[in-house]
Amino acid sequence: MPPPLSIRANTLKKLFQKAARSSECSPITRTATSVRPLTQTFVAQRNPTSLRNFSNSSVLHKKKSRADREQAAEAAENAEPVEDPFDFSILDASIAKALDRLSNDLSKLRTGGRFNPEVLENLRVHLNKNSKKSERLSDLAQVLPKGGRMLMVLVGEKEHVHAVTTAIQGAKDINLQPQQDSENENQLNIPIPPPTKESRDLALSQASKTGETAKTAVQAARAVQQKRLRAMELKKTVRPDDAKKAHKEMEKIVEKGVGDVKKAVDAARKGMEQS
Repeated sequence: MPPPLSIRANTLKKLFQKAARSSECSPITRTATSVRPLTQTFVAQRNPTSLRNFSNSSVLHKKKSRADREQAAEAAENAEPVEDPFDFSILDASIAKALDRLSNDLSKLRTGGRFNPEVLENLRVHLNKNSKKSERLSDLAQVLPKGGRMLMVLVGEKEHVHAVTTAIQGAKDINLQPQQDSENENQLNIPIPPPTKESRDLALSQASKTGETAKTAVQAARAVQQKRLRAMELKKTVRPDDAKKAHKEMEKIVEKGVGDVKKAVDAARKGMEQS
């Protein structure tokens, strides 16, 4: 049987009294600082970088000072440029220079009674014997055809006639003897000697030597490019496959340059032989 109601009521009364006495013995003391609002706790747990005013820059994107910018610029200037193994601009320029010089040298060769006036125009004239300074003949006089096998040189200043005459007579590769005109003191008449077998053979030999000089210049340009590619391989700044492709492309450019030299020399020799 369940206990009487009076017994259960007394038991409950004792339990309440015991609970009241235990709460009085250990009171909970709370300070004002220990109690924080829920919103404050939530804000404190958020990322501190998000607590900023809109007028301030982000912590992760802080503006660089002038010293930082100068240091970055200096580092960029001192940084080694990235080399391109397929950059053949220096090689192309060197070969083009060699071909231009070859063309100029071949045009100066005299054969078959034809004479290029540029040979005289390019002569160097020393106006003062005591000075190493020289002037280009074309800057002092005009070279014009007079008709037949004769050229005339019109000197601008009378005092320069002797220096121009000396420069022409001193050019051993052309072997010309200027003569002063009887009516114009500033005019020099230059007879062109008739062609001979010896002069033709000499011109052909000079053409061959000029071609060999041009080939040497092309090979020297190849050596410079080869050294540049080799340096990239040693520094490991280029992939092996790209290095092989660059070498093949270089050889094609050099082969074309040598071929252009041969064509120019062959064309010049053919004209000399037919004259």
